[in-house]
Amino acid sequence: MAGDSIKDMMAALKKMDARYVRFELPDLHGVSRTKVIPVSKVEGYARKGLNFYGGTIGLDSASAVIGGCGVHEEVSYRDQQLIPDPATLRPVPWLEGTAKVICDARWGPGEPIAATPRTVLASLLNQAHKMGYDVMFGLEFEFYLLDAETRQPLFGGVHIFNATRNQYVPFLDSLLDTLQAAGIDVITHNCEYSPSQYETNFGPGIGLDGADTGFTFKNAIKELAHRNGYLATFMSKPASDMAGCGCHVHVSLVNRKNGKNAFYTKGAKEGLNPLIRQFAAGILTHAKALQPLIGPTPNCYHRLKPHTFAPSNISWGVEDRTAMVRIKHAGGEDCHVEMRAASGLSNPYLAAAGVLAAGLLGIKAKGDLPTPSKGPSEDDPKHEKLAGSLEEALAALKKDKAMQDMLGKDFMKLFVTVKEAELARFRSHVTDWERNEYLELY
Repeated sequence: MAGDSIKDMMAALKKMDARYVRFELPDLHGVSRTKVIPVSKVEGYARKGLNFYGGTIGLDSASAVIGGCGVHEEVSYRDQQLIPDPATLRPVPWLEGTAKVICDARWGPGEPIAATPRTVLASLLNQAHKMGYDVMFGLEFEFYLLDAETRQPLFGGVHIFNATRNQYVPFLDSLLDTLQAAGIDVITHNCEYSPSQYETNFGPGIGLDGADTGFTFKNAIKELAHRNGYLATFMSKPASDMAGCGCHVHVSLVNRKNGKNAFYTKGAKEGLNPLIRQFAAGILTHAKALQPLIGPTPNCYHRLKPHTFAPSNISWGVEDRTAMVRIKHAGGEDCHVEMRAASGLSNPYLAAAGVLAAGLLGIKAKGDLPTPSKGPSEDDPKHEKLAGSLEEALAALKKDKAMQDMLGKDFMKLFVTVKEAELARFRSHVTDWERNEYLELY
């Protein structure tokens, strides 16, 4: 089958008139690490693997090599091999004669690199398959479009959905066409609450396709903005007076026998069948351990505050926009879970993997949901607060054996080591706030 799929990929490339193909590896941060290959060389690399530095997924947010994470000195800084997934072949419409394909990584034949984010998600999807489910993911990302030189918003004010601002510059007129030409099923686009903030939503996908689309979308937005003289950022909180950028993870389970939404049972009490209650309960139970995966930088924790349309506590509700877990369309055939605590800068594969891991644990434990708040969850003091820092969240993950087992020991070693190194570098930095507050006073 592998040979047939590669043959089909080559035929598709010929039909595209492609001259070059990007082999893309999603890294730990959700960034595309890429080599560009002339089409005449693609089949050979697709069959034997493309050499790539093996420690690429063990680089921190500054691309520094972080020792001790399992993929650098421990393996003598060896190469890995990138193996393209032909199902992910797409055109790169802003580059003439260029296509892209997302790759998995291995040390050699039969040696997958278990710590890569796409592999972690694939492993969890396999667990769901064994339980009888496919998984549908939909990811919503907010981002800012800024002036590339000043790094400031293109306009002020908070006029959400304003028609003029939805298409404020010509770049936004062409953006949606370009994204759709890249295979992204755009469904809505609008300016968000904060100045120069946008949300462009796309349709969900089954399994890896949902996260692959999120990965392609985010990297396309960054690249297209750069090529047009702008800076696009998914950073959680670019400034203290700017709204946060979130990622909402929508998920439902699909019964593999009949292809129907397993979260839906006609006539279920309050519109919620036991399976959706168990899945949502798992997210609440493992909420703090989930947080490093959905909020992987110190900056992410500035966003989680009351009255900002971002959750601040471990809570759920039906259509409650203030809760961490919002049940959408309860009682309907498209009912599903929306997890609202992720940061816009989160890695699509890890955000999906974290939510799925917690949800499957809830099913295994046959968990149930507590009584929801009568009003907005953020105003109810009975709910435990979410972790307020990356340190607190990492500590919770390191204590949650069940989540660790779901994510795998190789990933846990790499992820925790890299994040603790980033935190050490962050804590050693003297901020402008400290200088402004203390320099003259003391």
